[in-house]
Amino acid sequence: METVYNDLVRPPQAIVDAFIDVLTEYSPSCLVTDARRRVGAIGGLLPIKPAQRVAGPALTVNLAIDDLVDCMPVLARANPGDVIVLACHETATTAMWGGLMSTLSQKAGTAAGIVDGAIRDVDEIRDLDFPVWYRSTVPRPSPTAVHDRTEPVQVNVPVVIGGQVIEPGDIVVADENGIAIVPAASAEDVLVGTRIQIDKEKVIREKINSGATVGELLAEFGHL
Repeated sequence: METVYNDLVRPPQAIVDAFIDVLTEYSPSCLVTDARRRVGAIGGLLPIKPAQRVAGPALTVNLAIDDLVDCMPVLARANPGDVIVLACHETATTAMWGGLMSTLSQKAGTAAGIVDGAIRDVDEIRDLDFPVWYRSTVPRPSPTAVHDRTEPVQVNVPVVIGGQVIEPGDIVVADENGIAIVPAASAEDVLVGTRIQIDKEKVIREKINSGATVGELLAEFGHL
């Protein structure tokens, strides 16, 4: 695999901040996915702590399936607020993220790590309170610990996690339900749809608490 380091073109901060505001609502990843008509959802990755939720631009990292290496050098290209999205292709035999990577990421101001594979040092990451989503755990470190290798790696290229393509600069919205991906080019439209969904759900909750029946709700909203 060829080594690639591309610059990250981030969406306007005002748009990112607007998605961060959505994090105060119930199930923000669900709201965003509903606004995208069920497109862009990634399941199967769990947060270190259920209460953790983040939104930010994706700094994508692709590692070769058969040659996993340490991705710590990626932090030199991260800005505060970035979400590091690490595509290591569901590897379960090698931990591609751990306590030191979390500490360095936290010091760099990054918002979170999304790891499509195994991590380690879960207790340390939990104590740091640094948000990480991961597929599995394993004590075995990356090959760098033995071979002192940091290549090949591809930074800010399109990656695929759970069948979902993530472009560098896409907005990631993650919580305990899963991960929602918002293409940077359509972020404003998705934001409008997300706000509409928030208002709709608030109205439905009020009607339920006021005694509305399922039939009445379906007649008014079509689906819940």
